[in-house]
Amino acid sequence: MQVMSWGNKVEAHDEVEIPIKQNYTEKDKSAKELQISSDGLIPVDQLKEFIEGTIRSKIEGSSRSSFTYSKPYTPRIDSLKMPMGYQPPKFQQFDGKGNPKQHVAHFVETCNNAGTYGDHLVKQFVRSLKSNAFDWYTDLEASSINGWEQLEQEFLNHFNNTRRIVSMVELTNSRQWKEEPVIDYINRWRNLSLNCKDRLFETSTIEMCIQGMH
Repeated sequence: MQVMSWGNKVEAHDEVEIPIKQNYTEKDKSAKELQISSDGLIPVDQLKEFIEGTIRSKIEGSSRSSFTYSKPYTPRIDSLKMPMGYQPPKFQQFDGKGNPKQHVAHFVETCNNAGTYGDHLVKQFVRSLKSNAFDWYTDLEASSINGWEQLEQEFLNHFNNTRRIVSMVELTNSRQWKEEPVIDYINRWRNLSLNCKDRLFETSTIEMCIQGMH
């Protein structure tokens, strides 16, 4: 363990020489508690106790901050009240795959149909996320989001960069796998088409999908 290794390094000495600072800063307050002799030496047992306490408090502090969740939106957003009679709609959930722009469009329309607009969408957005997308949301800096446009932009910037782009060639060459049910093939092909960088027309899309069947 790290704390023990520090202790072992100083066990071979009865006293250790430490440079003495003339002016102490705020961070040096704990060091002032060490009983430094007139010749600048510190008893080894006192030094070990000081080092162990310092390292232990640092480890415990970082552990607490790592596992503590804080809301990513500001108190202003948190204080917004939903309209009278508001009923949370059932959102389509985004897992980090697929088209993030289409997810935002679907989410906004769902919220608007339920009577909520603008910054009221911020607190509801988490309900439309799962898996990697939910992990992204929980990792946002505390109180960093102060409006829907900001949250939307950060979401699109992140997931557009991780989105897999499919070319027309790949889409055209997609084939139904051996023993793959037709419905599974159609869903897989559709998911590929959603990430295609080229504009698709309904007629040609249907033809390409059918051509890939065996």
